[in-house]
Amino acid sequence: MTIDSLLEPFAHFGVRLGLEAIQALLENLGNPQAQVPVVHVAGTNGKGSVCAYIASIVQTAGYRVGRYTSPHLVDWTERICVDGVPIAPEALATLLQRITVVARSQTPVPTQFEIMTAAAFLYFAQQEVDLAVVEVGLGGRLDSTNVCEQPLVSVITSIGYDHCQVLGDTLGAIAGEKAGILKAGCPAVIGPLPPEANAVVYRRAAALGCSTVYPEVPQELADGWLEYRGIEEYEFEPEPDEAEPDEIGLVHMLTALRYRVPLAGAVQRQNSALAIAAVQVLREQGWEIIDEAIVEGIAKTRWPGRLQWVQWRDRPVLVDGAHNPPSAEVLRAFVDEQLAQGKLSAPLHWVAGILANKDQQGILQAILRPGDRLYVVPVPDHLTAGPEKLAVLAQAICPNLAACATYGDVDTALAAAIAGTSGSVILCGSLYLVGNFLGRVAPPQF
Repeated sequence: MTIDSLLEPFAHFGVRLGLEAIQALLENLGNPQAQVPVVHVAGTNGKGSVCAYIASIVQTAGYRVGRYTSPHLVDWTERICVDGVPIAPEALATLLQRITVVARSQTPVPTQFEIMTAAAFLYFAQQEVDLAVVEVGLGGRLDSTNVCEQPLVSVITSIGYDHCQVLGDTLGAIAGEKAGILKAGCPAVIGPLPPEANAVVYRRAAALGCSTVYPEVPQELADGWLEYRGIEEYEFEPEPDEAEPDEIGLVHMLTALRYRVPLAGAVQRQNSALAIAAVQVLREQGWEIIDEAIVEGIAKTRWPGRLQWVQWRDRPVLVDGAHNPPSAEVLRAFVDEQLAQGKLSAPLHWVAGILANKDQQGILQAILRPGDRLYVVPVPDHLTAGPEKLAVLAQAICPNLAACATYGDVDTALAAAIAGTSGSVILCGSLYLVGNFLGRVAPPQF
């Protein structure tokens, strides 16, 4: 049986927040999540790249590392990786056959995401990974990944408006859901949050007695190098009159770590800092991860579909999911930076498709400017916003677009964008749209 055929019967259960089904499923599978040390990562944006950085660093240090992320771009197997290698289709199918038999016998019946989450924990336990880096699917408090009672470290990357119909329509409410991954006495690493959200997370961390790290954004140096301050090194240098030669002591030294990030965009400065801070917490717990492993691990990190350049019919196309307003703002900031540096040129040709349940107005407001050209397409094989509706909305948001038209598919829209005109082309609006394109043109490399 194929992976799709095994998962399809559980698709109609949709998104269901709550832990009852996943806890019952995992218990019937022997509670594999209890056998795996976990780093748990939540946030509106940046979760995936932070997971990728942490996993790459810890793997480079010599440990066996699992990584569970979502959604996938092209194939279900991308969600479950060990040492950067996606699970083999045959291995995933075998796991799913076992899990779905168990799932059908319980009430409530698990969702697709709960089935995949169980598969990830079961695979990581079977593979005897030293660490699993686990990305929250939606929210945190009631997300099916939130079944680990004692994560080694919890990370909250960012908080913005997304999934408001499920998580709440204020930053405070959304923050409360994200902060649900914090556990009593377990360390936390927190990214820069809006004041309303930060207050909620701070209070939750204090109530649980979580030691909390708020890493600063690394300083930019020349030639793309960054400098992160706050890595703790341990040295023993007692003065002769202060300690006997056979005594052991520790001196905490704050040093600077210099490194380069391979992922594009200014936001990766902060994302990499969050990953380094999480690794620092692991080091303080006894994990042997030297500075060189951090530098090398970051340099080797891959996270496709985000600010990625792809050649299409001999033309460069910038590809980015930009599936919510905060990520669309990051994309626009990157584009503006590239325009200022002469690496992109006007007019900008935006080929965009957005899901029906996303903030279409917020995304379009973030990316569009007068003089831009918009080519609207449907998101294949998903509940897409109608291209005609998006085109009307875009023209209301930005009346001075140079062009706005709808197309039946991405290839037709891209062909129109590059036909007989100058400027730069950007494909965005949905990770599923980007994944469909990359699967045909440039299969992702992890």
